[in-house]
Parts: sequence; C-alpha cells; structure tokens
Amino acid sequence: MDETISAEVGRFVAESPDNRFPDGSGPYFDQPLVGFAAAGDPLFTEYKRIIGEFHLTPAELLEGAATVIVWVLPVTESTRVSNRLETTWPSRSWALTRTHGETLNGALRRHLVAYLEGLGHRAVAPQYSPAWREFSDTPVGIASTWSERHAAYAAGLGTFSLSDGLITGRGIAHRVGSVVTTLALPATPRTARTYRHNCLWYREGTCGVCIGRCPVGAITFAGHDKARCRELVYGSAPALLAERYGVSHTGCGLCQTRVPCEAGVPRGKKPAGSP
Repeated sequence: MDETISAEVGRFVAESPDNRFPDGSGPYFDQPLVGFAAAGDPLFTEYKRIIGEFHLTPAELLEGAATVIVWVLPVTESTRVSNRLETTWPSRSWALTRTHGETLNGALRRHLVAYLEGLGHRAVAPQYSPAWREFSDTPVGIASTWSERHAAYAAGLGTFSLSDGLITGRGIAHRVGSVVTTLALPATPRTARTYRHNCLWYREGTCGVCIGRCPVGAITFAGHDKARCRELVYGSAPALLAERYGVSHTGCGLCQTRVPCEAGVPRGKKPAGSP
C-alpha cells in the first residue's frame, strides 16, 4: 500500500494543472520524494522538547493516527538556475514557484486526505487542522504546532542544514507537505548518522556557502536567524517584488541555490553515509 500511496502522490503532481507555469513553460516541481513515519515514533514526542510543548504529535492531530505521510516537491532545475543568478532578491520563477507551487502543495494535501478517506481511512492535513497555530516568540524563534520539515526528517527524507533547511536526496530546494492518517504503513528508515549529517558544515566542518548567499546576513556558522530571514521573505522582498512578479509571496531561496546541497546530498571529503 505504501507504493500505491507514493504513486498517487506522484501522479497528482505530474498531472495537476496547478503544477504548471502560467506561460506553459514547464512544471514548478519534479517527481516528488515520499516517505512514511510511524505516528507512534518517539521522535514526535521528543519534538515537544526540541521545538516546544505546543508542537503537536500525530495522535493529538488525529485520534487513532497510525502513519504520517510526507512528500518533498523538488524545485525544477530551470527555476533553480534562474535563482542561482540572483544575489539580492529571488528570481521571478522562484517567486512564482513559491506562490503557485504552494497552491499545488495545498491541493495535494486536500487530495490525499480525500483519497485516503475514499479508501475508508481517516486523515488530516496538519496545516489545515483547527489545531494549527503559529507563534512568533518561542525559545526556538518563530514556530508552529506542526513542522513539515521535522515530519520529513522523521520520515527519513533528509537532515537539517546550517540554514535550517532540509537536505534531501534531491537537495534543499523544495517544498514539503504532510498528511496524518489512520492507515498503517511501513515506516521509511532514517539512515543518516545524525540529524544534520547531510550538511557539509556539520558533517566535516567545510562549506558554509549558504552564509554568503544570504542577502541579509541571516545565516552564520552559529546557525539561522529566523526573524531576520522572515523580515526579508515576508517583508522587504514581497513589498518590492510582489506587484512586479504578480504574486502574493516571493520567498527567497538564495541559500537553497548555487550551494553544494542545491540538488542532492553533497559528497564532500567524506561520503554522506560515513561517520
């Protein structure tokens, strides 16, 4: 059944008219990655310590929860190339992907919930749950009651970076979505040695290219300044570009392009699977 679910996610992304640039030049996203986490995985309880007590477990989102289904939507190469050329603001293609690509992501959440319900299972998209909340001031900065990236880590799809992004087998340039369901599916193994293993800086003390890519200095070797990043992504960038690009959100993504982890797990001096 896990292969059936993965195939349905892939089919929806490939066939949805929402996954097309307005000019018909191509899709926003390539073939998705799909992973599964057991709803009872102790990691979800541990997130209450790591992120905050406000972060919900799958069982708190859905009674009888058995599985968290997570997908990663890799940004296409043409869009990544356009963003590589930028140094201050996101490219138009990146901004269109941020706004319209997230519309696709939302449609996929709703579709998968309906698909699972059609099979006789209950399901909920955490982002659309009445319990979903966002908080601007927590011990870890801006956070919400459900983190798609942390769900993706739990589902074995990647590990975290210096910039707080998730480096997957298809890189760090992507969107993430998830659905919690009562359907029991086998969990995807987490094979990385640590939760930051795919990042060259954390793995072997090299790289840090994303630091120089950030136009507002929100990334340092000490980590990621969420507030400074958010002011750019939701403040100055859309204020300047939204009307010009014809979108409500622009994103940024400079730290996700023209970096070694843009489209895959970087090899570095040590292979990604080494200690």
